[in-house]
Amino acid sequence: MKKQQKKIRSSLSTRRLYEFFSEHNSVIKEGLVALLICAVGDLIAGIILGKMTFFFETFPGLLVLIPGAIGMRGNIFGSFASRLSTSLHIGLISPQFEFSEDLNNNIFSSFVLTLILSIFLAIIAKIFCILLHYQSMDLIDFILICTIAGLLSNLVMLPITMFISFKSFEYGWDPDNITSPIIAGFGDLFTLPAIIVSIFILNALNFNLIVKNIVSILIVIVILISFIYCYRLSDETKTILKQSTPILILCSFLGGSAGGILNSSVETLLTNPSLLTLIPLFSGESGSLISILGARLSSGLHSGLIEPLSKPKGEAFHNFGICFILCIIIFPLIGILAEASSISLGTISVGFDKIIPISTLSGLILVSIMVFIVYYISTVSYNNNLDPDNIVIPISTSVTDSISSLVLISVSLLILGTLI
Repeated sequence: MKKQQKKIRSSLSTRRLYEFFSEHNSVIKEGLVALLICAVGDLIAGIILGKMTFFFETFPGLLVLIPGAIGMRGNIFGSFASRLSTSLHIGLISPQFEFSEDLNNNIFSSFVLTLILSIFLAIIAKIFCILLHYQSMDLIDFILICTIAGLLSNLVMLPITMFISFKSFEYGWDPDNITSPIIAGFGDLFTLPAIIVSIFILNALNFNLIVKNIVSILIVIVILISFIYCYRLSDETKTILKQSTPILILCSFLGGSAGGILNSSVETLLTNPSLLTLIPLFSGESGSLISILGARLSSGLHSGLIEPLSKPKGEAFHNFGICFILCIIIFPLIGILAEASSISLGTISVGFDKIIPISTLSGLILVSIMVFIVYYISTVSYNNNLDPDNIVIPISTSVTDSISSLVLISVSLLILGTLI
C-alpha cells in the first residue's frame, strides 16, 4: 500500500511539473534567450573590467564607482523599458514606433534622470571613500567621470531601449521577459567603455585646472536646469521624476555599498582574475533575472493577474518558479564562461571545479532572498498608489547588486578556503 502511495505522489508531482513547464514554456524560453544575450554583454564587460587595473591604480576610488554606474544604467533604462512595456500592453503607446507625448515624456525623463543621478552617484562614491578611509580622487573628477559617462550612455541606451521594446512587442514576445535583461546587458557593455572614454576626456581637461572647474560647474548648472524644466513640463514627467529620483538616490547608496564591498576585497579579486571577470557576469545576470521577475509582477499587478496580498499566491508563485528554473540554468553557465575566458586570455584562473560551485551556490542563495524582497516591494508600492514601473526594478536591482557582491565574495572566500 505504501509503495502504491509513493508512485501516485510521484506521478502527481511529475504531472504538475510537466503542466507548469507547458504553461510557462514560452516565458522560460524568452527569458533564457534574453539572459544568454545579456551574458555576452556581461562577459565583455567582465573582460574589460579585468583589464582596468591600470585605471584603478591611477584613479583611486574608481572601483567604488563602477557597480553604482553599471546599476544605474539598468535601473533607469530598465524602468523606462518597463513603462514602455506597460504602455504597449494597455494601448497608451502605439506599437508602430510613432512619437507621441507619452513616449516623448518618457524619453526626456530618462535622459534627465541619468544626468542628475550621475551627480548624486559621484557624491555618494566620494562619501563612501571618505567614510571607509579609501584613497580616492577629487570630487570634481568623480563628477566629470560620472556625468560624461552618463551622457555617452544616454546617446546609446535610449534608442536601444526603444528599439528592443517595440520590436519585441511587434514580434509577439512579451517585453517583460525580453527588454529588461537585454537592456541591462547593453548597459553593462557600454558603461565601462563610457567610463574609460570619460577618463580620457578628464585627462584632456587636466591641462588647466581653471578650465576643468569651469566645465564642471557648467555641467552641474545645465543638469539642474534640465531637471527643473522636466519636472515642470507635464504631470507625467513630474510623476516619473518625483517617484524615481528618491528611489534612484537610494539605489546609488546601495550601488556605493556594493563598490565598497568589492574594494575591500580588491586584493583577493586581483589575485584571482577569473573572479574579477565573474563579477559583471554574476551581477548583471542576477539583476536581469530579478528585473524579469519585477517587470512581470508589475504588469501582473496592473492587469489584475496578481493580487497585492500580504502572502504571495497563485501567479506570483508561478513567477518565482520561473525565476528559479532560469537560475539553475544560467548561473553554472556564467561560471563556465568566466573561467573559459580567463583561460583563453592566459590569466590566472581558480579552476572549473571551484568557479562553477561559487557561481551556482551564490545564485541560488541570492534568488532565494530576492524573490520575496521583489514581491513585497511590488505589492507595497502598488498598495500605496506608486507606479511599480518606477519603483520595483530600480530598488530590486540595486538591492540585488549589493547583496550579490556580498554573497559572491562570501561564497568565493569560503570555497577558495580563504576563511579557513
